Amino acid sequence: MNLFLLFLVNFFCWLLFHYLLSYICFKIPLSFFLKEHRLFTIAKWEKEGQLWNRLFQVKKWKKHLIDGSSIVKHSYNKSHLHGTRQEALNEFSAETKRAELTHWVLLLPAPLFFLWNPAWAAWLNVLYAVIANVPFIVTQRYNRARLERALKRQEMRKSRH
Repeated sequence: MNLFLLFLVNFFCWLLFHYLLSYICFKIPLSFFLKEHRLFTIAKWEKEGQLWNRLFQVKKWKKHLIDGSSIVKHSYNKSHLHGTRQEALNEFSAETKRAELTHWVLLLPAPLFFLWNPAWAAWLNVLYAVIANVPFIVTQRYNRARLERALKRQEMRKSRH
């Protein structure tokens, strides 16, 4: 297969995977993400999200990432807070879980590219999958840790009154 054709096949496969898997994740009810799930729990070693900023300087570049709501209309815009009430923070936190799950799922097709690509091209596709998804996963975990901290502060204030 010539390089241009290989590029086109890979490009359209990724496009298909991105839209199909994102659509499936978008259709998962928000109630699923409002519950606690082990996958989404912020671990102690993440230092309430600060680890991500220390290692990757998330604060400096996260504003440059594309929010899915710019592509999928009627989806939740995570580029800014929609209020500071508990319900708004819980919804935002749930949507960070949806986004994180979506980007984890988008890594899964990468090994399939070994089926029709020479090894070097398949590895380039794996590299693409990592570069295209890991920054979003890191950002969602960083943001969710901050949201959880804000929610804990609200709960502490309520319990004092």
